[in-house]
Amino acid sequence: MNPVVQPAAEATAALAQFDAVIDARSPAEFAEDHLPGAVNWPVLDDDERRIVGTLYVQDSALAARKLGAALAARRIADHLDRWMADKPREWRPLVYCWRGGQRSGSLAWFLSQIGFRTTQLGGGYKGFRAVVRGELESLPTGLGFSVLCGRTGSGKTRLLQALAARGAQVLDLEGLACHRGSILGAVPGQPQPTQKRFDTLLWERLQRFDPARPVFVESESARIGALRVPEALLQRMRASGRCLRVQLDDAARVQLLLQEYGFFAGEAERFCQLLEGLVELRGHALVATWQALARADRWAEVFAALMHEHYDPLYERSMQRSYPQLAAADIVALNDGGDADMARAAAVVEALAAPASPQLNPLPAEA
Repeated sequence: MNPVVQPAAEATAALAQFDAVIDARSPAEFAEDHLPGAVNWPVLDDDERRIVGTLYVQDSALAARKLGAALAARRIADHLDRWMADKPREWRPLVYCWRGGQRSGSLAWFLSQIGFRTTQLGGGYKGFRAVVRGELESLPTGLGFSVLCGRTGSGKTRLLQALAARGAQVLDLEGLACHRGSILGAVPGQPQPTQKRFDTLLWERLQRFDPARPVFVESESARIGALRVPEALLQRMRASGRCLRVQLDDAARVQLLLQEYGFFAGEAERFCQLLEGLVELRGHALVATWQALARADRWAEVFAALMHEHYDPLYERSMQRSYPQLAAADIVALNDGGDADMARAAAVVEALAAPASPQLNPLPAEA
């Protein structure tokens, strides 16, 4: 029995039919991105891959293949010893490497010789990546987005979380990107994924959505930290998305920002260093004022000043350019941003977005 080579588009569409998805690339390649649910069985580890590649360039292809074959055989034997004992005869793995070449071909051959119905991904990860890129262009066009718009600190992300808790379809771009989207938005202890990984996570999420139901998403710029949001998704959100304006009064916004960014209280100098990135937009004098407030632990004043003097005017200009329909948007008024308030608001948002109920008006904020 020999492995079956299946084109990337077909295999990607049928991932659920496989009992395991096995990535034969090195750990570093796997960490950059991988197929959904994949496990890493490297045929060559990072150092071995580098050594074989260097030998290929400096000596010859034959010498590189001799060494690579010996290293791969030992590594595959280790994987078989470690993982095969409990696999039944009916086990169906999908195996891939970078281009669907020798690494995945070698591993797939061994598995098929044991008797497993083994499939090798045609084109490898490169083929899968082409599928993802293509579908990130097409998938957004079939979805209806309800876009939560609101100034910094108005609770948009918390409202998305409350909607998700109610079973609504939610696309949390900042959650996928591990970044809150501003110059201060890095999440402590959570580095951003690579662009390829972000794309794959986004592709996974878009595939799951039911086109007959609204998808709730927060208004975003073209970049979230170091990552780019696909242009097709941005255009779909902006051109056809229904806007809902989330409002929270300034005092409550400051309190929410203090909760979300409270970790800066012990890291004033890092906070001040990040603010240096705003000098070009706001000038040295204004940034120095904010830095002085931070160094004096006057955090409520810092966030209030940043809201009024930087983020609010920046946001309004951006929204006017990107979402001209925002002027006629329904308003979702929040009281304090607490859990009960968000649960109430989530019910309002779902009612407003329901296709059968376009005439509904938002519930007033509770006194």
